[in-house]
Amino acid sequence: MDYNVNETTINADEEGYITDMGSWSKDLADTIAVTEKIDMSDDHWEVVNFLRDYYEEYQIAPAVRVLTKAIKKSLGPDKGNSKYLYELFPYGPAKQACKIAGLPKPTGCV
Repeated sequence: MDYNVNETTINADEEGYITDMGSWSKDLADTIAVTEKIDMSDDHWEVVNFLRDYYEEYQIAPAVRVLTKAIKKSLGPDKGNSKYLYELFPYGPAKQACKIAGLPKPTGCV
């Protein structure tokens, strides 16, 4: 599965995770979000940007429980809970948000 963004083909694996993190851009994130049937809002971007920063610091894409705890610590309990995150990313906050953020599939996600 590949994505076409601004007349450039971005390679992705069969699940839709891009194979070269360096090719990530906001335009690509918007394209992936469309394929995931997600209408990106500021709240979505807040989680995506949080994930990109988290990955930069720890070199790992967090599973949903770790993600929830980290967001709670950073952004507060209103946003650091499963209900809120699943409202934003109904098919799995860690999996969908990581895919949109251009990160590898989170460890522990089936």
